[in-house]
Amino acid sequence: MATVEEVAAVGRVLVDPGLNLTQRFRALFTLRNLGGAEAVEWISKAFTDDSALLKHELAYCLGQMQDTRAIPPLIAVLKDTQQEPMVRHEAGEALGAIGDFEVLELLKEYSQDPVIEVAETCQLAVRRLEWLQSGGEKQLEGGSTDKNPYCSVDPAPPAPRKSVPELRSILLDESLSLFERYRAMFALRNLGTEEAALALGDGLQCSSALFRHEIGYVLGQMQHPAAVPALRAALECSGENPMVRHEAAEALGSIGKVECLAVLQQFCGDKERVVKESCEVALDMLEYENSDQFQYADGLVRLQG
Repeated sequence: MATVEEVAAVGRVLVDPGLNLTQRFRALFTLRNLGGAEAVEWISKAFTDDSALLKHELAYCLGQMQDTRAIPPLIAVLKDTQQEPMVRHEAGEALGAIGDFEVLELLKEYSQDPVIEVAETCQLAVRRLEWLQSGGEKQLEGGSTDKNPYCSVDPAPPAPRKSVPELRSILLDESLSLFERYRAMFALRNLGTEEAALALGDGLQCSSALFRHEIGYVLGQMQHPAAVPALRAALECSGENPMVRHEAAEALGSIGKVECLAVLQQFCGDKERVVKESCEVALDMLEYENSDQFQYADGLVRLQG
């Protein structure tokens, strides 16, 4: 267990705008892994930063921690229309991930938000909470779906076990609800095969930017090299939503192949700040994936160094 002083020392790295973003990211993920009230407090303090990428990751980490003490700061971010859409969206998703039913009415309210990414995220979060309320987790334990090997808290549960072509058909069917299509997405991710990765890559052509960004995220989790061409095309497309390009960049960093290095270096000077910063962080992740470092979230180790 880390002491309060150690948590505070990592927290000070996170909130220091004078440090480079890669150091601050590693501090953030260290705090996420440590957990507890102090970690939540330090992560929440950084929402005043001017990096949308960092704030988006703060919200993501608070959701993954599933600590109800994070609910008030996340609500404040969701309500703050001065925050960037990708930050507000992630706050909405995090509120769904925490799984506390007290936020259900608030999420229903923001399901009508004028910012489409925020509205769609809150619609998904409402469906996830309603699924939990109806005892959905017990159905998953029944074994009709493939288990999530990534231990992430996802915005939708995986669909019941089906073939890749069946899941791909659901994934790409824009007449279905986002929730059903997300379920197919996570089922494909859990399969982890090349066929599943290629099917997910096809999802990068769908109309919802939120959906495309989530495809990028799951391909980063899978780390399958078959996804590199589709992710590269998304990052290279200057007309693509920055939220999607950012996830494509981070996914390429996670996959960590040599061909990912050149494309990430190419976009380190991108005019979109969130894309530029994502490439910087992705290169740090790529270096980690190709090193003998024990862990990426090494904030405590760095303090002792």
